[in-house]
Amino acid sequence: MRKAKPVILSDSDRATLEQWTRSRTLPARQVERAHIILLAAQGWQDKEIAGELGCHRRKAGRWRRRFLDGGLAALAREKPRPGRKPSIDAQSVVQRTTQTTPAHATDWSVRLMAHAASISPTSVRRIWRAHGLKPHRLRSFKLSRDPQFAEKLEAIVGLYLSPPQRALVLCVDEKSQIQALDRTQPGLPLRQGRARTQTHDYKRHGTTTLFAALNALEGTVIGQCAPRHRHQEYLKFLDHLAAQTPEDRDVHLIVDNYATHKHTKVKAWLRKHPRFTVHYTPTSASWLNMVERFFRDLTVRRVRAGVFRSVAELELAITEYIRAHNQSPKPFIWTAKDQDILAKVSRAQSTMNKSSN
Repeated sequence: MRKAKPVILSDSDRATLEQWTRSRTLPARQVERAHIILLAAQGWQDKEIAGELGCHRRKAGRWRRRFLDGGLAALAREKPRPGRKPSIDAQSVVQRTTQTTPAHATDWSVRLMAHAASISPTSVRRIWRAHGLKPHRLRSFKLSRDPQFAEKLEAIVGLYLSPPQRALVLCVDEKSQIQALDRTQPGLPLRQGRARTQTHDYKRHGTTTLFAALNALEGTVIGQCAPRHRHQEYLKFLDHLAAQTPEDRDVHLIVDNYATHKHTKVKAWLRKHPRFTVHYTPTSASWLNMVERFFRDLTVRRVRAGVFRSVAELELAITEYIRAHNQSPKPFIWTAKDQDILAKVSRAQSTMNKSSN
């Protein structure tokens, strides 16, 4: 009677195979192969292994031979099977998706691409998923063309990462046109299995402007509402900042390039208050001002879904939100270094120049 070739396992191979037999995440076929090899290492013949595991004798012999030829790696992979080669040209779909646009549309949909490539929508989804393509998504961007971008960036990031001793760094800006919106009908409250509701239409009761200064070190906010956002209101807010900050401390203001911030009377006010130093963000780079992050939280958490029957009610809600924020402030930690930002902007400009050419 012909005997099968003996299987001799090293300690590491045996430990791995025993781990496979106890696994609940590996494919069942791989677990079965591990059992075959372990029994073969104990001297069992293929027929005995087949009877023990309930498989065919040829199957036990096949995986014994593959292990002897290829080791553990041979048990974890399948041999290529014969069959018709795929007729779908995935690269053509990828190239068409990334380099062309459909007629009378701005981006490809699954059905448009399926019709253009003469394949099924399921195949299009599979190809897009495999190559990480999401044509329906769009991200906005804006590159600054400020000739002094690097100098302004280094100055502002330097204030965030290493502020001067005994000085305050305040990120200042105004959030204008905050609308006091009242809903035409009352919505339903949040319940288990049902989201709260709100009518899509509303009643306008006026607008207000929030002038805010975020302390970059502590995270506290000094805020003041005003009906408009002219230089007159900005000057009143600067007077408010001067009264709210210690007189023996220098103050560095980070502001954007809005015309109000550069008004002649504002410059005159700054000359009369030499402890205030202004740092302007580069043009089209308002993301450098950390107070924008606070405005985002205010919008999402208090304003967007709020119901306000008057401007006074809206301003009261904003004031109460700032007061609650200042009771347990959490500063926004700036982590991006100026060299990394400059490198990223340089790559974006290079890519944009290549695409335009």
